[in-house]
Amino acid sequence: MGTIAIGIGIIAGLAAIAGAIGVAIVVKGTLEGITRQPELRGQLQTVMFIGIPLVEALPIIAIVIAFLLLGNM
Repeated sequence: MGTIAIGIGIIAGLAAIAGAIGVAIVVKGTLEGITRQPELRGQLQTVMFIGIPLVEALPIIAIVIAFLLLGNM
C-alpha cells in the first residue's frame, strides 16, 4: 500500500507541475501576441482568461482521481 500511495502522490505532483507549465505557456503566448499587436490586447486577454482555467482543469481532475484511488486502497 505504501508504494502505491507514493506513486499516486508522484502522479498528483507531476500533474500540478504540468498545469503550471501549461499556464506559463498560455501567458507567454498572450504576452507575445500583445507585444506584436497591442491593439488586440483586449481580445487576447479574453482568450487567455478562458484558456487558463481549461489548462488548470487537467491537474485538478488528476488530483481528484489520485484522491479517489487513494481512498479505494
